[in-house]
Amino acid sequence: MLSFAERLQAAVERTAPVCVGLDPRLELLPRPLRERFEHKSGEARRLAAAEALADWCAVVIDEVVDRVPAIKPQVAFFEQLGAAGWAVLEVTVAAARRRGLLVILDAKRGDIGSTAEGYARALLDDGGPIGADALTVSPYLGQDSLEPFVDRARAGKGLFVLLRTSNPGGTALQRGALSEQVATWIRGWNEELAGASGYGPVGAVVGATLAEEIPHWRASMPRTWFLVPGYGAQGASAADCRPCFDARGLGALVNSSRGVTFPTPAERDWYDEAPRPVLRRHLDALLADFAP
Repeated sequence: MLSFAERLQAAVERTAPVCVGLDPRLELLPRPLRERFEHKSGEARRLAAAEALADWCAVVIDEVVDRVPAIKPQVAFFEQLGAAGWAVLEVTVAAARRRGLLVILDAKRGDIGSTAEGYARALLDDGGPIGADALTVSPYLGQDSLEPFVDRARAGKGLFVLLRTSNPGGTALQRGALSEQVATWIRGWNEELAGASGYGPVGAVVGATLAEEIPHWRASMPRTWFLVPGYGAQGASAADCRPCFDARGLGALVNSSRGVTFPTPAERDWYDEAPRPVLRRHLDALLADFAP
């Protein structure tokens, strides 16, 4: 099996260095989908909302396939619907992978070894219920808490370790010695696991809203793919993202979620009637910003 870094590089070179996040906020779905569940409650609402969610995810996948290398489902928006939501997540991940998309599961898991092993089996193992290609993980229980996930990276899966996130409150905890220590772990794993491209399978989450720090992290972790949130709706521009890339234009995957999948206020009525043209317009704009 090719390493995740090799598969990601090939997919990026075939399409563009971006991924589309699936953050399916129920209140923002197109009106015909919302009408299926808005006047229901309890289990009936969850089941109807899950069906609407499945249909919306299928539309997004259909629009982005062959144009981007990866999607990034945020598990919270599926978990909120209970078992029905998890079933939609399973179906969505399987459908995306069948159509050639890499799936980066945004779950931010992190726990002591035995619990982390359970998360890895559930979310990364191909024999498990989800079987994503890569997973976002939290390092804040220590290096040993990440070892079950790193074991999967050794076997062909990918990780993106939270290093410097795009939310304003992250700086209070993540800046300084703590983030430097996490970077040291990531650098060590990738020195062990780097392939022919020079990159390893253990990535880092580095927010584009932290533009002044990005050159430091790029120099500090030259073998590390960056997953880059913060572009678009959170305020970062394409220019802010540029330092995440190496001289070859590799090494970074810029994420856009609601900026692609949901309408601006001016587009709301149009989106309710025909969401696909809105998705295409937003995706075209994203790709124009990061065209090779």
